[in-house]
Amino acid sequence: MRFEGIYTPVVTPYFEDHTINRDAFADAIEHLIAAGVHGIIVAGTTGEYYAQSAEERIEMMGLAKQIIGTRLPMIVGTGAIRTEDSIIFAEAAKTAGADALLIATPPYAYPTGREIALHALAIDRAANLPAMLYNYPGRMSVNMDGETLDRLGRSPNFCAIKESSGDPNRLHMLARDYPHIALSCGMDDQALEFFAWGARSWVCAGSNFAPEAHIAMYQACAIEGDFTKGRAIMSAMLPLMSVLEQGGKFVQCIKHGLTLRGIDCGPPRRPLQPLNKDDKRELAEVIRTMNTALAAIEREYSK
Repeated sequence: MRFEGIYTPVVTPYFEDHTINRDAFADAIEHLIAAGVHGIIVAGTTGEYYAQSAEERIEMMGLAKQIIGTRLPMIVGTGAIRTEDSIIFAEAAKTAGADALLIATPPYAYPTGREIALHALAIDRAANLPAMLYNYPGRMSVNMDGETLDRLGRSPNFCAIKESSGDPNRLHMLARDYPHIALSCGMDDQALEFFAWGARSWVCAGSNFAPEAHIAMYQACAIEGDFTKGRAIMSAMLPLMSVLEQGGKFVQCIKHGLTLRGIDCGPPRRPLQPLNKDDKRELAEVIRTMNTALAAIEREYSK
């Protein structure tokens, strides 16, 4: 499988009592498909998989597939501490009709490179689906190092890596030493650099509510090769990225951004708490400013 374009880790909308709002989930997916994203990820961190029961996670895989059908690829996250649980989610994803898996490092356990590889290979053997690796040491405390990547070369299913370390040296290393594992941008404020180093996809939570901006960035850099336009778009998007990353309110901002577009995503599940009025006002303002700047860029480049 080739990962090309914008892949959105879709949110899970909740009612005020924290039960799942399935109608809003369907609306969110339809909104993304209509906007032109290239794939949808279910049970990612942005979808709050960690706050869901195993039964809820498996139900959401099936529901998402019913909504998406064959219109877009569906990628399912298998994140869990125990390898046995990740295997259960991978097998359920295959049964639901997933096109690929997202395989992250098990959190909290602090595994070695060899142990991460054995974890991923066990999932691969159980499901035999294309897989995007997910390297996020900020949450998992460890990197998928050279030993991990070398061992995973045993299976052709590991065809991409979402790199979220924020370390430019890792970006260079992956592009140079592992060209058979496609780069996918997992660090939003480095999208320009990823595309310059050959990335063909971007897994971006902000595309839940701003798919047009993210698609424009991908189109300018990966399709048109116009990095001057890409720099202008990224410059317009950076203030939003700063707001999303500050203060540990990432999921809350993503959900409220989609609510601003008419799809009420409700609160996050505990332990997270909703945005306050000032946070909501700041997010709305930075989105308005970004959209104004992007519209001006589009006018400039359409002359």
